[in-house]
Amino acid sequence: MNLLNLLNQPSDAEIQHQIHFQLLTILKAFTTMLTGDETLEPVGELTAALIETPAFDRAAQSLKSHPESAALIRDRYMSPPHNLDKLLNYPPDSLGHIYATRMKAQGFDPDLYSHMKIDSDASYVEARLSQTHDIWHIVTGFDVSSVGEIGLQAFHLPQFPYPLATMLVANALISSTLLAPEELPKLIQAIAQGLEMGRTAKSLFAQRWEEVWDKPLSKWQVELNIHPIR
Repeated sequence: MNLLNLLNQPSDAEIQHQIHFQLLTILKAFTTMLTGDETLEPVGELTAALIETPAFDRAAQSLKSHPESAALIRDRYMSPPHNLDKLLNYPPDSLGHIYATRMKAQGFDPDLYSHMKIDSDASYVEARLSQTHDIWHIVTGFDVSSVGEIGLQAFHLPQFPYPLATMLVANALISSTLLAPEELPKLIQAIAQGLEMGRTAKSLFAQRWEEVWDKPLSKWQVELNIHPIR
């Protein structure tokens, strides 16, 4: 290491300051969600802070143990933007058609990721997960309700140790316990279903969905060993 590089190394005090700032950001976003804020803003703040943590690096390393996932991460694979109108031209039973139909019906924007800076394995993993998040909903059968969302987050955890999923599941359990205990049985059931489905399914992160939009959804589910929520 030359002198210039040595001088550019952050001091222990600077590192501690960065860690404390990340922790405060995580706690702020976590607390905001606990109060019932279901907007994407605190989730975005939480995600941005988590990407800089060792936990997210560990998640990326876990994914890289799977050859197909490792190739995606190495190549920084991102598909072209999802053109919903074009996808509607695929057969009605295809993943592409079903995805486009549901996204349009729900008024969802398929582009919630293009603003994300990709400068590390961790940031790439989060960008790719953001690009394909609603595909995961469709393939697993978890709906987009608050309970369905947490079920899907639980699905991630046996597949790889996704930090955002652990935080969202924990947040939902605390929030439901304190603010909506009548919802707790449904929430626990969804978490249990997600954990079991994620344990037995093949890796969803490893899939290049967009290269086979015309494949029937049911065939995807069989090949990935997924018994979707009905």
